[in-house]
Amino acid sequence: MLKDENCSTDYANARALTAAEIEGLLPQVIGWQVHESNGELRLQKEFRFNNFVESMDFAYAVGRIAEEQNHHPAILTEWGKVIVTWWTHKVHGLHRNDFIMAARTDAIARSG
Repeated sequence: MLKDENCSTDYANARALTAAEIEGLLPQVIGWQVHESNGELRLQKEFRFNNFVESMDFAYAVGRIAEEQNHHPAILTEWGKVIVTWWTHKVHGLHRNDFIMAARTDAIARSG
């Protein structure tokens, strides 16, 4: 399962995932959407909460796993809502690490 994998730190020969590879991984991260921003593909999902404190707690938990894996997302936190966006700067698009972290983000949301 993706959520049980660790992010790769070897970017020497890393490349962005192909469209076929992305399509193969998307079913493992339900609800995540691929979109383009600044010419790069990104993986994004919106999470809903009952109040601002729950939103902040979730954002903090995502930040902690991001730091543990040395792979960091964009996190937009609002009252009752957090939008998490994963992509890999070094490959200018999506990498397997982004799907690993999306799965880990979902695991936090389920446990919260």
